[in-house]
Amino acid sequence: MTSLLERKSAATGATAQSAPAAEIPALPAAAALNESLRSASPADVISVALRTVGRDRLALVSSFGTESAALLKVMADVDPAIPVIFLDTGWLFEETLTYRDTLIAALGLTDVRSIPPSEDALKGEDPDRELWHSDPDACCRIRKVEPLARALQPFDAWINGRKRFQGGLRADIPFVEDDGARLKFNPFANASRADIEAIYASAKLPPHPLIASGFLSVGCMPCTSRATANEDARAGRWRGRAKTECGIHTMKTS
Repeated sequence: MTSLLERKSAATGATAQSAPAAEIPALPAAAALNESLRSASPADVISVALRTVGRDRLALVSSFGTESAALLKVMADVDPAIPVIFLDTGWLFEETLTYRDTLIAALGLTDVRSIPPSEDALKGEDPDRELWHSDPDACCRIRKVEPLARALQPFDAWINGRKRFQGGLRADIPFVEDDGARLKFNPFANASRADIEAIYASAKLPPHPLIASGFLSVGCMPCTSRATANEDARAGRWRGRAKTECGIHTMKTS
């Protein structure tokens, strides 16, 4: 897969003899798009993403976690047929899988794609299913980072639900960023926790089943624990380790 810069160069440098159908359309600059969306609503950001690349070249990536329904609801109101990528790592809570199916039905989502890890990678690197303990970064790589890179191959842009209020590496995320081969849209970048709660309330969205048990942020079972009310919502992810991200947002896709 060529980089975003290479795509732009290819489009700009196309010769007059090239047939129009063979030309690679240039993607707009992420910085310019980001500047234009500084005051946009989440729905506006998704609408711009849709107009920029088209439904067939746009995907939304969702964990179907504790805050996921808000973004999925906004997307469904814009276009429920936008492809949704769900990384089924093999270590997810059964409650998350059930919640996925609940939201698909409730929101009328028509193209949710559950992406598993490569069987070869699992057999070669995690045959005993203990990699999460000995090397969590490697476990995330084979179960999330590599499957996402594979799933995003057909797409020119993707949407995710990160928010600045989540802190850490997310504190300064823009609305649009250059993700190597494609554009990456963050519709909820400037949303507050109250904004998310308001979407749940107004749309009567069902909560993730594990919230009632004290799980404020939910990922894979071995690396997710409960968080107390005075902790950050993501404090229960990889508790006791320096790790705060699985890697899909810290490495550019190719």
